[in-house]
Amino acid sequence: MKSWAEELLHELNHASSDTEIFGKIEAAARGLGFEFCAYGLRAPWPLSKPKIRLVSNYPEAWKKRYQEARYVEIDPTVQHARRSQSPIVWSDALFSGAPDLWREAQSHGLRYGWAQSAFDSCGVGGMLTLARSNDPLTVDELAQNEIKMRWLVSTAHLSLKRVLMPTLMADPERGLTDREVEVLKWAADGKTSGEISKILVISVDTVNFHVKNAVTKLKTTNKTAAVVRAAMLGLLQ
Repeated sequence: MKSWAEELLHELNHASSDTEIFGKIEAAARGLGFEFCAYGLRAPWPLSKPKIRLVSNYPEAWKKRYQEARYVEIDPTVQHARRSQSPIVWSDALFSGAPDLWREAQSHGLRYGWAQSAFDSCGVGGMLTLARSNDPLTVDELAQNEIKMRWLVSTAHLSLKRVLMPTLMADPERGLTDREVEVLKWAADGKTSGEISKILVISVDTVNFHVKNAVTKLKTTNKTAAVVRAAMLGLLQ
């Protein structure tokens, strides 16, 4: 007989759309005692204004208000998620710096919650939130269920990233050749085209040719931007 984790992983692996995947996550959240859940995915590029995708079963009025008020910019759970992968429990103290957000969230039934972020080697970040309208989270409840909750974060990130990322950004890095990646690695270490040509025993023109191709494929405007994007996508590791 499959365990809870194995069964859910099997279902998520066979789901093909964000709606189907989120439905499985929503059901798992209900099984853990939460009526609401939300997942936010943050693409690593562009750095100045990363693309974000949010999916949730929150009340429609709250989703609209959250977006209109741009609460994502001051949401303390989001701020915490960007700097730590430690789970966090909602509290008055946590939302003390965003009282309007906290008051309005509670008015829509979002009173007790738990959240944790997830990151991967390609720089893609995500956060899963589990929430409910009644009954604070107790120490005993967390001791009993938090392992499952944290496992749900990881599987939700992997599954939703699989279907959401293609809608957020193209996948040009798949077209980079090994030589283009190699040249970008040396450029990331601060080497000039002349130095790279000596290291790889190729001409400077050939180095610049590979750089130009990488810049085009990564949809950037210059070598520096190409190096940064390649690093953010985990191509230089």
